[in-house]
Amino acid sequence: MDELILRPIAHIQTDFKEKFGVPRQSGRVKELQGWVVFEKEYAVREALRGLEEFSHIWLLWGFSLCKREGWSPTVRPPRLGGNKRMGVFATRSPCRPNPIGLSVVRLEGILEGKEGLMLAVSGADLVDGTPIYDIKPYLPFADVTENASGGFADSFKDYALEVELPEEWAEVLPAEKLPALLGILREDPRPAYQRDERSYGLSFAGFAVSFFVKENRVLRVTGVRREE
Repeated sequence: MDELILRPIAHIQTDFKEKFGVPRQSGRVKELQGWVVFEKEYAVREALRGLEEFSHIWLLWGFSLCKREGWSPTVRPPRLGGNKRMGVFATRSPCRPNPIGLSVVRLEGILEGKEGLMLAVSGADLVDGTPIYDIKPYLPFADVTENASGGFADSFKDYALEVELPEEWAEVLPAEKLPALLGILREDPRPAYQRDERSYGLSFAGFAVSFFVKENRVLRVTGVRREE
């Protein structure tokens, strides 16, 4: 059997230092910002010629935090409560034979910074430091399929919580980070198998955010503090 060795061409920088809180799909929180920083070998401006003409790009990346040995033919999708099993190839679970992820993000610009050549993107669903293996332009005429079915996932596409963020906590956050945080919280970052009113905490943009959810409908933020 042929084997393919993949080497990262870049890594992405985001406001997520851990998995908890990361949106389950790209594009769900459009306000999230990220920077795809190219490895020195691939930081060649010519390789990006023409990319600025596209509004969105595909990122092919690795589930670098999934460290399980082997794989299972079935997994428990979070949106099904973590109790029902589905075939791994019918899900986007990170624990798969080849731990490869695929995300569509908006291309905000091509930059030259202290760390070299990079792409500014928005709407990414990736943890900080995730390896990027390839980048391709998103083609609306080819990548959108009319009347497509989303299977069991269709029943969750409009799911969202109401978020209550008291002013005293909103003022702790930088104003430019607030829209993204609200989007993350609306997506309900809790594990799907836990639907009680316990307190949770997530790390975002250098801040620790605590919250709980009332009646599985309203998420209330109970604290925001800068992480040390």
